[in-house]
Amino acid sequence: MLAYNQKSFLIVDDFSDFRSSVRSMLRELGVKDVDTADTGEQALKACAQKRYDFVLHDFNLGDGKKNGQQVLEDLMLDKLLSHESVFIMVTAENSQAMVMSALEWEPDAYLTKPFNRAGLAQRLEKLVQRKTLLKPILQALDKGQPMEVLAACTRLTQEDARYAPLCHRYKAEALRDLNQHEPLEAFLKTILADRPTPWAFGALGNLLFKRKKLTEAQDVYERALKTFLMLPALYDGLADVLVARNEVKRAQQVLEDAVKLSPLAVRRQSLLGKLAMENQDFDSASRAFRQAVSQGQYSRFKNPETNLGFAQALISKGGDAGLDARSRVELNQTLTDVAKDNGDDQGIQVRTRLIKATSLQRSNPEEAAKLAEEAVTRLQSMDQFLSADAALSVAAQLQNLGQDEAGVGVLKSCAEIYGDDPQVMQNIAKQTDDPAILGSNKIAIDYNQQGVRAYREGRFVEAQQLFRQALALQPKNISIALNLAQGLLHAKGVPITGAGLEECRACLRTVGHMPESDVRFERYQKLRNRAFGA
Repeated sequence: MLAYNQKSFLIVDDFSDFRSSVRSMLRELGVKDVDTADTGEQALKACAQKRYDFVLHDFNLGDGKKNGQQVLEDLMLDKLLSHESVFIMVTAENSQAMVMSALEWEPDAYLTKPFNRAGLAQRLEKLVQRKTLLKPILQALDKGQPMEVLAACTRLTQEDARYAPLCHRYKAEALRDLNQHEPLEAFLKTILADRPTPWAFGALGNLLFKRKKLTEAQDVYERALKTFLMLPALYDGLADVLVARNEVKRAQQVLEDAVKLSPLAVRRQSLLGKLAMENQDFDSASRAFRQAVSQGQYSRFKNPETNLGFAQALISKGGDAGLDARSRVELNQTLTDVAKDNGDDQGIQVRTRLIKATSLQRSNPEEAAKLAEEAVTRLQSMDQFLSADAALSVAAQLQNLGQDEAGVGVLKSCAEIYGDDPQVMQNIAKQTDDPAILGSNKIAIDYNQQGVRAYREGRFVEAQQLFRQALALQPKNISIALNLAQGLLHAKGVPITGAGLEECRACLRTVGHMPESDVRFERYQKLRNRAFGA
């Protein structure tokens, strides 16, 4: 029997009558510690200040507010909810879109209104029984100790072999966190050989994808979707594989299927918009981006790239005919919003002006030219690095607006910063055949590759010199700068000091304006913490 008098509850609902009703049910069960909130923001604040054993959260808290899915996203990603806690999504609606959206972040349970005290108590008892059984595993998860998770799984399975299936997913996630790729792959294949399981399919597909085994990953996802047609995450995984294999049109079709199942996922809609743009399907792109902008308004996945993508999709959809009245209103609103929300982002300010100028090129060429000049002036004074995709887009827009010299400058800078990425160089080659841009990185990349080999073989002084030679040729290249910084920091346990430390810090300052979305940003932060904490 659950000891209700020892448990804490948080009820989140925008209707006071419902909050009062549930609180009365809990009081009758013996609960003494009950808090309430009527908005997602209040719920997040409460969870930041106090650990709750149970959170009963309504999905729809009204227009213009965070919904239950978005609150659960925040709680999970900000680690404000213990693994031992129980999160129950509550709703009076049962549309597929809402149910699928609510389930994607895997709450412990989904409860439909209305319900009575007996039904609530029965659901709570079952959830707590499972959590109690898994308590050592959940505590290890809270501490972020994957080795302890594995040990707890082993102990529980040894106590009773029937508990093994309960431990499988926790064990797989621990192996993933420990980067034990081969044991994890073998373990997941063993599970699937015994019984097709959706999460195991997803985990195996994701692992194979990350290990560049694209054919195998695609096969896993396609097998999974023959059995589990209602799981959007499997469609997402397959789409990622197809994009990596340059099958962008099919990837778009796969994501469209996922969106039909679960249309309220911001990142999925945004990726669909991006793929549709690549496929020049501007109707689909504008629809997907419109949904992503709308749904992302109160989500932590709100992203200025979504707004900019939406604006560009509207322009592309209009084509030679230009924007209709509705599209112009939408474009102006989305650009105004993104510029206002990102006032300190130099790159966003440049890009909003260029997109606005592009939209006015036919209807108001004088205003378009003025905005383009403003963008170039801002571009020349900014120290922030544009992402490779943003740089390529900016270069194309500048050239389209008659700012050829500025466009060439952006391409040259992009080649210097990202020249070690073959895909980026291929995309640059689509916009220019200038050998000074396309060939400028080759010698630097060769020095860098030699430096990497020397570093791996323990020839650290030689590696440092090779990285220096590469960086002299490409002073803003992120990979080369990080490699030299790491090479300088490696001193066999001896703290780095003097000129070497200053050189390391200079490398990191140079690339300190890299986009946080860059996959190397985490590495940069770790090196920076070591260098500036030395």
